[in-house]
Amino acid sequence: MRPSLPVVLSLNGGYVDTAGFLALAGLFTAHVTGNFVTFGATMVFGTTGAVPKLLALPVFCAVVLLTRLLRFQLIQRQFPVMRTMLGLKLALLIVAGALAIHFGPFSDGGTLPAIVTGMTFVCAMAIQNALHRVHLGSAPPTTLMTGTTTQIMLDLADLLHGVPPAQTAAAKGRLAKMCANVAAFALGCGAGAVLFYLAGMWCFVIPPVIGLLSFFAHTATPEGDAP
Repeated sequence: MRPSLPVVLSLNGGYVDTAGFLALAGLFTAHVTGNFVTFGATMVFGTTGAVPKLLALPVFCAVVLLTRLLRFQLIQRQFPVMRTMLGLKLALLIVAGALAIHFGPFSDGGTLPAIVTGMTFVCAMAIQNALHRVHLGSAPPTTLMTGTTTQIMLDLADLLHGVPPAQTAAAKGRLAKMCANVAAFALGCGAGAVLFYLAGMWCFVIPPVIGLLSFFAHTATPEGDAP
């Protein structure tokens, strides 16, 4: 049985975030919240990488905005929205990986090559966040696990306590999806860390491979290419 698209995206989210964090002086590329914390740590300890952490939020926001506007244009021209977005993300992952391999390793996260590489990864993951929000709204998040883990624990508590049959069925359905996403994200994190340790910047050949897998996991459904 092939994995669902949210599971593949979660694998990609965990991998890119971990490998990017290790390679780019603590930059979170798949979500922006952590960069507020690491920016504060950078200021206190005087480590490198303050500039990309500051840039990550406006770059992320700009790409999400542009992705939304592009979606309207794709619908108007009757182009497949989801496949186009997955293709754009794949292209950005390829470019970011090539930049990392060519210019890395980055001893200083604030250099121009490191910033350009990091922001390219941020752009790719901003597209993933946007397409998930719009087209996979009923699926668990693929780049943030805090809310998902909280809901897993709440559902487990309900099942242990005992709830009406309808709520039991709903909780079990959510648990199956959410546990799969958390497991995929954790696997991606572990793989990103291990392969960075073993292969250095060459670990970034993997995200485009996962990006290709997302096309096989994707099917045209109401949550897929439909407006």
